[in-house]
Amino acid sequence: MIRLLNQDRGGQLLIGSLLLAIILVPILNALPDSSSLHVPTYSVSLLGKYLTLALLAVAVDLVWGYLGILTLGHAAFFALGGYAMGMYLMRQIGDRGVYGDPNLPDFMVFLNWQELPWFWQGFDQFWLAALMIMLVPGVLAFVFGYLAFRSRVSGVYLSIITQAMTYALMLAFYRNEMGFGGNNGLTDFKDILGFSLQSEQTKIALFIASAVALIVGYLLCRAITTSRAGKAVVAVRDGESRARFMGYRVENIKLWVFTFSAVLAGVAGALYVPQVGIINPNEFSPINSIEVVVWVAVGGRATLYGAVLGAILINYAKSYFTVELPDVWLFALGGLFVLVTLLLPRGVTGLLKRKEAK
Repeated sequence: MIRLLNQDRGGQLLIGSLLLAIILVPILNALPDSSSLHVPTYSVSLLGKYLTLALLAVAVDLVWGYLGILTLGHAAFFALGGYAMGMYLMRQIGDRGVYGDPNLPDFMVFLNWQELPWFWQGFDQFWLAALMIMLVPGVLAFVFGYLAFRSRVSGVYLSIITQAMTYALMLAFYRNEMGFGGNNGLTDFKDILGFSLQSEQTKIALFIASAVALIVGYLLCRAITTSRAGKAVVAVRDGESRARFMGYRVENIKLWVFTFSAVLAGVAGALYVPQVGIINPNEFSPINSIEVVVWVAVGGRATLYGAVLGAILINYAKSYFTVELPDVWLFALGGLFVLVTLLLPRGVTGLLKRKEAK
């Protein structure tokens, strides 16, 4: 880890801050409510949510910042990972649902389903759910990437078809006959690994798991970008035709980075769902993918830690302004993206680096 963070001051600060948060947040949460240092359990879940979204931003930055692919479809991989986790959590409810059916989730009983669909089989086992969290987004990204990259689709055309992919999935998951809860999605979760999702200890554990996942995800992406393979990735970004002329299999490079990024997004979605308590087709919405791109742009493209910074800053602002000024937030977000693009092309981290250089 020390080698990976060498000459990466931003990464060092990020990892240090996350490790400190893992230690301090549980301690501060345990303080009496009357203490000025007390961190309420609601805030712990909110922080955990921010960290999962930061992991999604890192996944997008790997593809956009280092590979040069402006992806507008990573919300699909995030949502698929979330649905895999949601299916596991629904199976854990058992006969404690509204209708008391030990096998069928409530929405299936309501829709008069007679038996559990084949693709729900085995999701009562966490190991299978964990496998599907990575496998489903990874396979989709591999198939999509194979077809797109072999056809040499690039630029704005690739961005459009990634957005079309997530929009098509959103429409499909809205349908009740798909077996994923339709418009309402999956919710009313009770337990995870036998522990109540309502308990403070479980929420703290999920926060810690989110922080650890972000650390591991960051280090893996850092390992990729600083390796010899990472140099080839950047070469493809800066001069695809030249890289192909030099003998690099550009399609293969794009494919494995895109697939790995999708797996990271799926893991982020899986950690997100138990902390917010719901997953529905709205998570596939193209606007969500566009928002992630804004986070990365604001934080600083091709830095990884800038993506984390942008995700946390904007989502904190979103939590605040959607309550205080709900009608203004989307306009402010769009204006922020335009201002950053014109005035801060390297984002907040680029501005900080410029000040340090002076």
